[in-house]
Amino acid sequence: MLAGLALLGREIRCEKLDEEDFMAELCNGFRFIADPNTYTITFASLKKNARWLGLEGMSDDDLRAMIKEGDVDGDGALNEREFCLLMIRSSPALLLQAETWLEDALERELTEFMDEAPYYI
Repeated sequence: MLAGLALLGREIRCEKLDEEDFMAELCNGFRFIADPNTYTITFASLKKNARWLGLEGMSDDDLRAMIKEGDVDGDGALNEREFCLLMIRSSPALLLQAETWLEDALERELTEFMDEAPYYI
């Protein structure tokens, strides 16, 4: 449902970013949408930013469903982690890129371990 959400007025082109830059972009988007008092994305903060996010045609029920879809802890709002997970999970392109980043990170860790392995044997 959130797959088409353009963060900070533009689509994130994850293939051009490394994982740290991509997560920084997601965090920037979260901070823009989040309620500054609770540091969560609430129904009210999402509704307030709906026009800017291109969601002005969505009903209140649809906006509430977007929150509910990612609300892992059941508190009725999205914290930063829930938002990032939802964004990645709801977009096949982002999910594929996240898998690539994970594979790259595991390969780097294994290479570093193997480089240091003679010292442990």
